[in-house]
Formats: sequence, structure tokens, C-alpha cells
Amino acid sequence: MDDTMSLLFVFVESTGMLAPMAFILLHLIRPFLLLPVQVICIVGGILFGSLFGTLYSLIGLSLLSIVFYILYKKMPQIFNKISRLKEKWLGNKANFTIGQIAILRLVPFINFHLLSLCLIEVTRGFRQYSKSSIITNIPVALFFTVFGQFIREFSSTMIVLILLSMTLLFYLLREKQVIIKWHEFFNPSMQKRFGK
Repeated sequence: MDDTMSLLFVFVESTGMLAPMAFILLHLIRPFLLLPVQVICIVGGILFGSLFGTLYSLIGLSLLSIVFYILYKKMPQIFNKISRLKEKWLGNKANFTIGQIAILRLVPFINFHLLSLCLIEVTRGFRQYSKSSIITNIPVALFFTVFGQFIREFSSTMIVLILLSMTLLFYLLREKQVIIKWHEFFNPSMQKRFGK
């Protein structure tokens, strides 16, 4: 992990004035390099500071999400692996809200593109997807750019507290629905009670 970060530092620092563009490009080629989103965001925070690191990470992640959307719509058969992964991990009926997807993006071991697929399913059209994508990318870009370099220094108790608070937020931001079964809705005893 340290070798990867050192290589990223050298790459971005060697580009000079084009460093922000190289960093954003690094976000776009990150899936091919098999690097986690969090590592790239941490590097951005160290190289550019909290404000610009977050901004460049947000731009890079949002562009990556848009590229994913375009490729998914043009060539859906290529993305069957991600669809099968979604069915395996989340089932067919998993409908997350935008807030839940934003929280899940903070979890390091959940695939970024899996969550982008979930975002495609809950939005209508490219415009809404793009807006929602930017919103769901803000927490991951901000959190790992600003606080990512300190995560290694956290105690195990602090990490557990962070995970518990994320679980609580995930629960509070769920889609709230009331499901009435067919036989309960058309219950004959209820109809007699209301004079029908």
C-alpha cells in the first residue's frame, strides 16, 4: 500500500502545473489499476490540501460515474458481472435511497460501480443520475480527503464508533414504505365493519 501511494505521489508531482488534471485522470483510470477510491482521495488530500483535494476528487469521481452511466447504457451486456454481483450481494429487490448510497460509498469494501448501478436503478434519466452522482460522491471525497490520512491512527474503538454511526445513518436514510398485503387490504371482515 505504501509503495502504491509513493508511486502515485511521484506520478502526480511530476506533472507540475498539470497536476490537477493528472489527478482527475487518475480517478478515471483507477478501475483499470485496481486501486481503491479511498487511496486516491487520501493522496489528493496530501498533495492538494483538504479544499482542492476534495474538489479534484469530486470532479474525478463524478466524471467516472458519468462514464460508467454512458458505457452501461451503450453496452449493458459488458456489465453483466456487476449486475450479477448486485443480485448476489443485495438481491433483486434492493432499492436504496440517494442518502443510503452516499453512506455506502464511504464503506471501503463495497464496489464503487456496484453502487453506481444502484444509483442508475433509482434515478430517472441521465440528468437526475448526474445530479445524484455528484451528491453521493461528496461524502467519500470529503471524508477520505480530509480525514483519510488520520484513519490509520484511529483506535479500534473509534473505528467501531464510526461504523456504528454509519449503520445508524444508513437505517435513518432508508426508503420508508408501507406494504399492505393483498389479502389484508381486501379482508372481508374489514369490509363488513365499514358497511360495504
